[in-house]
Amino acid sequence: MTHTAPAQGKQERLHELDALRGFAVCGIMLVNTWQHVRERVPNAQRGALDWAVENLAQSRFYPIFSVLFGVSLVLFLGSAAGRAERPRLVLLRRLAVLGAVGLLHQTVNPGEVLLPYAVFGALVLLPASFLPRRAVLLLGIVVTVWGVREGGGIILIPGLFLLGMAAMEYEPPGWLVAPVFAVSTALAVVLGYLWVSRLLYFRGLYATAGLAAATAYCTGLLLLLRGRARGPLLAVLAPLGRMALTNYLTSTLAILAALPLLAADPTRITVVALTLAVLAAQVLLSRAWLRWHRYGPLEWAWRCLTWMERVPNRRIGSRV
Repeated sequence: MTHTAPAQGKQERLHELDALRGFAVCGIMLVNTWQHVRERVPNAQRGALDWAVENLAQSRFYPIFSVLFGVSLVLFLGSAAGRAERPRLVLLRRLAVLGAVGLLHQTVNPGEVLLPYAVFGALVLLPASFLPRRAVLLLGIVVTVWGVREGGGIILIPGLFLLGMAAMEYEPPGWLVAPVFAVSTALAVVLGYLWVSRLLYFRGLYATAGLAAATAYCTGLLLLLRGRARGPLLAVLAPLGRMALTNYLTSTLAILAALPLLAADPTRITVVALTLAVLAAQVLLSRAWLRWHRYGPLEWAWRCLTWMERVPNRRIGSRV
């Protein structure tokens, strides 16, 4: 007797993870474009769009990506364990390749996240893979709270990695999504208001508001994926997520190419216009590519270098 329901459920969860990753790619594209412009014209007058990005988008999407990176580590180790005698060595090689890509990316995009992800992955996630899941969860909470207390930013990444690992190991029940959405939304609104109004200040206020908003965005999307919007959302976001590395790196090229035009626009409307145009193109190209291939081009190269062999990428029946 075969049991197809668990496999189907697992596949549905993977689609949702792809959609969440694609959603994070969208937000990161907007924030990165805006940050490049602000760095190019640091003394420009701030407008409504600057306020919106700073308080509704900045520090709201990289936490999603960081948690998903921890999730992906658990998935990768599980897959590698069935293929290699030393799966953690394969994981270390995977992180080394990512670090090399990040180091190259740093030359044109200082402050990018791939290199820190690779370093924190090797220093935090790899050792944590030896720990029991309860220890990973507790350590993730402690490190995240410490990162918030220190003001957030890049030092939040290790704790979020660990929380992603723990979430994958514990698999929180689906009924938690709605109450977590309600609570995190309320916290995001209150903390965001306190930050903007300056009624309350402590070092970690902005980081806490960002984490609350990131949680609200994630759980809100998961709720939408349970309804009629599931099909359209997956059609748009999942391809972006499956080719996240390719889309992240190519978006940098688009931003740098358009930077003179973006910097000349005091309204910042071109920031939104470029973001939407690039994301629309990436959705179309990702869907077309994945119709015939299993992995995106850079994802495939990353996988080949990880396994030190040429990994098949064509889908069965593909003529390309």
